[in-house]
Amino acid sequence: MSSRRTVSLVTLGCARNEVDSEEIAGRLAAGGWDLVDGDAGGEADVVVVNTCGFIEAAKQDSIDALLSAADNGAKVVAAGCMAERYGSELAQALPEAQVIGFDDYTEIADRLDDVVAGRELVPHDPRDRRTLLPISPVERHGSDAHVPGHAAFEPLPDGVAPASGPRVPRKRLSGGPVANLKIASGCDRRCTFCAIPAFRGAYISRRPDDVLREAEWLAGQGVRELFLVSENSTSYGKDLGDLRALEKMLPRLAGVQGIERVRVSYLQPAEVRPGLIDVLTGTPGVVPYFDLSFQHASGPLLRRMRRFGDRERFLELLSTVRAKAPEAGARSNFIVGFPGETEEDFAELTAFLEEARLDAIGVFGYSDEDGTEAAGYQGKLPEEVVAERVDRLNRLAEELMAQRSEERIGTRVEVLIESEQGDGAYEGRAAHQAPEVDGSTVVHGSGLRIGDIVEATVTEAYGVDLVAEAPDERPDTR
Repeated sequence: MSSRRTVSLVTLGCARNEVDSEEIAGRLAAGGWDLVDGDAGGEADVVVVNTCGFIEAAKQDSIDALLSAADNGAKVVAAGCMAERYGSELAQALPEAQVIGFDDYTEIADRLDDVVAGRELVPHDPRDRRTLLPISPVERHGSDAHVPGHAAFEPLPDGVAPASGPRVPRKRLSGGPVANLKIASGCDRRCTFCAIPAFRGAYISRRPDDVLREAEWLAGQGVRELFLVSENSTSYGKDLGDLRALEKMLPRLAGVQGIERVRVSYLQPAEVRPGLIDVLTGTPGVVPYFDLSFQHASGPLLRRMRRFGDRERFLELLSTVRAKAPEAGARSNFIVGFPGETEEDFAELTAFLEEARLDAIGVFGYSDEDGTEAAGYQGKLPEEVVAERVDRLNRLAEELMAQRSEERIGTRVEVLIESEQGDGAYEGRAAHQAPEVDGSTVVHGSGLRIGDIVEATVTEAYGVDLVAEAPDERPDTR
């Protein structure tokens, strides 16, 4: 097609999906498509919805977004995790949208050309993506299976970052001083409640030099904080033959010119090594931030989830972290109402939270997921019991997070300024606050700029959010 076409890209779900959307955007830009902001519907030739397939609520949000786009009269394409997970089943159930999988990303511009031309796409049949990569981790890098967000990076200065080898572009969809950077995809763990490995595939790390080159490109786009994302960051490097690869890469990323902060997401508690704690708490430019996937605190229930640890071990891990960095941020998510959860198990979880002093706590009620082992478990709790426990834990979590925030009053925090609120107020995030999920800090000061990192004194706390005062005179951090 000779003339340029327009596409609107709607992204749902996690930070990893946001990286995948930027790959889609880059490939489409290279293929002659112009991006239209937001879900412009009829203003775009095609709307691509990058769906989430994590839990039932997320899947419903994805369906709603697809139907909304179709209601606006646009041609609609479903991409992302839900599309990959269900393939032809989704296409049959939702004829308003055409469906593509991860393997279509390399030719996505051509796929959308087909949609505009009225040619029906043939969706893939659902399959377990773990079967597409060798069982042995060290043999996986020779596979032809496409892994979204992975690239052998060779940047160009035009805002799109194509790669040498297979050309894998990336185009930033939002400005600002923070960017997600994918370091790995997939998961080799077999948690009984989780379907993600089946549609994201087996674990595969990006090579450190490729991650570093992408970080340099992002720094050239004005990024000051890198948020490293994956399904399991503590496994990084196991398929490269080096379990210390993350510890070695973090100082390199922090040393990239223009990058002031590096933050790591999604750490498995059972895999957090002493050396990794040392790097996260003692490396200039690396944020002492611990996004720990506890999921629960009852040892017997965690074994039923096929996970490791218990209340005592988790508290010991947090104590080790805080002995090295008392100001360290810590967050986690928890599943309530897992099959067989007793009141004693629930009490163990609440006791853990009361001692853990976490900065951010996410609470999810258990629900069956297609294809997971736990879906076939006995001992399912009534929905009203799950809902009641979720409500109890949420109320406790809100109180505990507020207490933790109040502990920071009077302390000094380093805040990355991300927006100007007016009247001498600026909003950003302290080192213990990750993008979107951990609250924010409003800084009162003068002459601040987006992208500045300013040391400020916390004066007030509202739940997880802080208010801080910047000094009148500050060193220029540019």
